[in-house]
Amino acid sequence: MKQPSSSLAPSGNALALAIANPGALGTIDAYISTVNRLPVLTPEREHELARRLHDHDDLEAARELVLSHLRLVVSVARQYLGYGLPHADLIQEGNVGLMKAVKRFDPERGVRLVSFAVHWIKAEIHEYVIRNWRLVKVATTKAQRKLFFNLRSMRPDGHSLDPDQVDHIASELNVRREDVSEMEVRLSGRDVSLENQDDDDDSFAPISYLSDEGRQEPSRVLARMAHDDMQGAGLASALEALDPRSRRIIEARWLQDEGGSTLHELAAEFGVSAERIRQIETAALKKMRGTLQAA
Repeated sequence: MKQPSSSLAPSGNALALAIANPGALGTIDAYISTVNRLPVLTPEREHELARRLHDHDDLEAARELVLSHLRLVVSVARQYLGYGLPHADLIQEGNVGLMKAVKRFDPERGVRLVSFAVHWIKAEIHEYVIRNWRLVKVATTKAQRKLFFNLRSMRPDGHSLDPDQVDHIASELNVRREDVSEMEVRLSGRDVSLENQDDDDDSFAPISYLSDEGRQEPSRVLARMAHDDMQGAGLASALEALDPRSRRIIEARWLQDEGGSTLHELAAEFGVSAERIRQIETAALKKMRGTLQAA
């Protein structure tokens, strides 16, 4: 049987560029138009190419297999346009899945490449959608992924689900009803910027109320308590290092609940000049700082 002509296939460099970036041909419409003109392989030709790739790592055979199925990627990617992601990016991720499928395809299993590749294409697109749909990943477990890609189409008119509908969906998808309710909440939410995205000073963003300036935030309270404990223990140790007169002067000047003693009051108590009391106070404070720094 005469094989389909490959004259419409782009050159090797153009192919590499097109697969890496669907927008490289100008526009996404130009790319789609190009891949839709590529020839479709007959079962016999597909088997021959797959055999060459499987047995001899024939890259030219792999190239022809990938080229002939680029239109499949475009078709699958179109199903995910509702997630608000660029069509070109969806196609690009799908092309990665197609190349993985071609590499792993075994022609002796009796399955056409199109049936085998569609699962790999969807897997790559699914991962891309989940990774980029929101800043915070909305689905990690198998059940969550299943719900993410099915729940929107199963919700009647996009309205909230009642208990009976939750039970029905959980039964249909073989997941827990709690998972259904949780995913419904996630799909209904949206990303919110922590800070204002405009120059309006009157706008109210989460940063305005998430930050506690009243020092009641738990980590601040614990840090303050630890600091106070450390300061208290260190101060007691520093005072014990002073001689009785120096300690009395420091306590009278700095550790009174209400208004400390003046230099002249302490001078009269110890029978020395006010200047001498100031000198003793300065020396005592210097010694205490040294004790606290060494602690």
